[in-house]
Amino acid sequence: MLSTADNLFKALADPTRRAIFERLTRDGSLTVHALTARAGVSQPMVSKHLSALKRARLVRCRHQGRETHYHAQPDALAPMINWLDRYGAFWRERFDRLEDLLERMEP
Repeated sequence: MLSTADNLFKALADPTRRAIFERLTRDGSLTVHALTARAGVSQPMVSKHLSALKRARLVRCRHQGRETHYHAQPDALAPMINWLDRYGAFWRERFDRLEDLLERMEP
């Protein structure tokens, strides 16, 4: 079983899924038909990409009549942001140490 962060990274590793997520974030709630019109892939492929985004909790859907509307859940990026913050702090500390070392080595 993949962790939440693993699911996020896996879902966003695909450029089409990233584009779908970004479009939903930018444009709000959209149907599969509306997403397919500009996705550059078939409707079944858009549906598969939406399934991957749903598994990662990056999108939610609501049914209205015969149509399903999808909308982004940007808060679901929190585990990824936390992971990046942790490694950002790690590398900042390393660079600070390197800078200190280089300053001590200067004549």
